[in-house]
Amino acid sequence: MNIRTCVRTGTPLRSRIRTRLRTSVRPQGRTRGIRLAAAALAAGAAVTAAAVPAAARTAASDDTPRTAASDDTLRTAASGDTRRYLEPAELPPHPSSPWYAGPVTAGQPDPLPMCVGEALPSIASHRSFWTDYDTNAEQVTVVERSTQRAKDFAALLRKDLDGCAKKLMRQYPDITAEQKYYGRLNVEEGAHVYGVHTTTTWGASDIALFSVGRDGNTVTLVRWAQLGDFRDAPVDDFRTTTVTAVDKLY
Repeated sequence: MNIRTCVRTGTPLRSRIRTRLRTSVRPQGRTRGIRLAAAALAAGAAVTAAAVPAAARTAASDDTPRTAASDDTLRTAASGDTRRYLEPAELPPHPSSPWYAGPVTAGQPDPLPMCVGEALPSIASHRSFWTDYDTNAEQVTVVERSTQRAKDFAALLRKDLDGCAKKLMRQYPDITAEQKYYGRLNVEEGAHVYGVHTTTTWGASDIALFSVGRDGNTVTLVRWAQLGDFRDAPVDDFRTTTVTAVDKLY
């Protein structure tokens, strides 16, 4: 067996390390799909999700068609100011490592966040965070053309998170998932916090926290993930992070 490891700088640790195993027997069919799914869940993202604009999946009251110019304007508004995004020190403290942050980047994150990735439009902007260990995080912000469109988009993300565990188990039979709703936070137009725990038949266990918040016509999604289960989730600290993220939008 020849093991070759590639390290990419500026992405979460578990996403930065990619091991290629060359053997005489290659995984086939369903087994290979499950392994790919597990790798995606370990990074807190589902690589099989396809990105489509939020407006394509919800009936927004503003039916004005998008144009390249309007999309560019919204994308610039979301990505042009780092002050509107979380800083490493504002994430839940890690006991053994500082947090690091990449630049604010226009477009959808790659890989897409699990369960909500399909909803993210091309006008999204994002920032990735990582530690010296497997713990990683991400913030995705979308500036919509109207308050109603932003309200509809936030509701769409919440709907996707409400059905996250069932969707994962339906897509990947060898994965067991459970989730918790940690309630609403009273910040601006409100934010909601969720937790999703996944385990595999071969023993992998990952925990992720998500939050969706809105201020006017802007929606932000925050994701935190690492190895472990609900007992390892820093829910109170993540609530604080979410309040900070929404407060910083304007």
